[in-house]
Amino acid sequence: MADDIRSKQEVSRPKIKDIKLSSILEVTKAINSNFSTEKLLEIFESMLKNQLNIGKLVLFSFDAGWKCVLKYGVEEEMANIDVTREFGHIKEISTIDYTSSASNHTFEIVIPVYHKSSPLAYVLIGDLNEDKLEVSAAIKHLPFVQTLANIIVVAIENKKLAKENIRQAAMSKELELASEMQNMLFPSKLPDNHLLQISAYYLPHQQVGGDYYDFIQIDENEIAFCMADVSGKGVPAALLMSNFQANLRILLNHMSSLTDLVKELNSKVMQNAKGEKFITLFIAKYNIVTKMLTYINAGHNPPLLATKNSMSMLRVGCTGLGMFDDLNKVKEGVISIDPGSVIVCYTDGVVEIENEQEEEFGVKLLKETVRAEFDSSMETLNQKIISDVISHKGNMPYIDDIALFSCRMF
Repeated sequence: MADDIRSKQEVSRPKIKDIKLSSILEVTKAINSNFSTEKLLEIFESMLKNQLNIGKLVLFSFDAGWKCVLKYGVEEEMANIDVTREFGHIKEISTIDYTSSASNHTFEIVIPVYHKSSPLAYVLIGDLNEDKLEVSAAIKHLPFVQTLANIIVVAIENKKLAKENIRQAAMSKELELASEMQNMLFPSKLPDNHLLQISAYYLPHQQVGGDYYDFIQIDENEIAFCMADVSGKGVPAALLMSNFQANLRILLNHMSSLTDLVKELNSKVMQNAKGEKFITLFIAKYNIVTKMLTYINAGHNPPLLATKNSMSMLRVGCTGLGMFDDLNKVKEGVISIDPGSVIVCYTDGVVEIENEQEEEFGVKLLKETVRAEFDSSMETLNQKIISDVISHKGNMPYIDDIALFSCRMF
């Protein structure tokens, strides 16, 4: 009889060995064939349940939170346990602590699957018949189950990463297109002649941003220019700003005064932003014959008006756009421009950038640069301002979009 038992064992061992080998080959083939996560989990369940006779299984996987992705042979509530509390301390294969409310005498073994120091999954296995006087299948096949679990979990994790990479690539392409479209909002050519010399610079904090400048030739004698800044950064700010630019260009040709224009723009911003964002704006009209500049500063950083011997700030206006339903008090500034004067418009990304001592670049340093470079071309002036900003911030990061619009009136 002993010989018969030995003979059966010898037959069964190669059989189990063959099952395990064929299981590994099947899983490898499924992974190489890019089977879905659901299909990989089906294969995993079939191997443990039907081939290795493991009676109970729960697999928890981390994907922006712990989720039960596979279970059989257990009650429904096992899928809802607090994984971090019950198993977060487990770093190696462990037997269930029967004092834990989660186990409830249901499982024998927990198999953690880690990537470096981060847990990817926890596999809980056990047998249905816990009264049989023999080594359970869960323990008997533990090394193989661990190997198989690692292969399956890592394959699923790689699928998540691949999907995330595709999503990131698509997002990157969308941002690239958005950046190209945003660049189209800016004037492609700025005047550089005996009447006007204008240069602009723009550096978004992210791939797209919420700063905006523009130059518009109204008629033969009159031009308009502006600089604006949306609260916030990134795509939402860029979308609001593109809508704002379209409205500004349309309304500019239909409004008799800057006051009417700014009030109507405020209404448009309120409609589109619904009170969640606002826009600061400096807008001006300049008559190249009369040399008169009319402007409104709607909560924006006051541009610098520099002459050979003086410097002032253009502050007159109103609150930012989109802050209140109605702009009741709007004032227009009117200035006679001396030939050769320079106006420098900028956004807060220029003056609020800090160095390692948490000191802002500030308006004072901006004024010093404008004074020192007053006789330079507007392009050179902008380059020097940016150079000074970069030198000031040192190793500190950019914190906001940066925009400059410098104009000399002859």
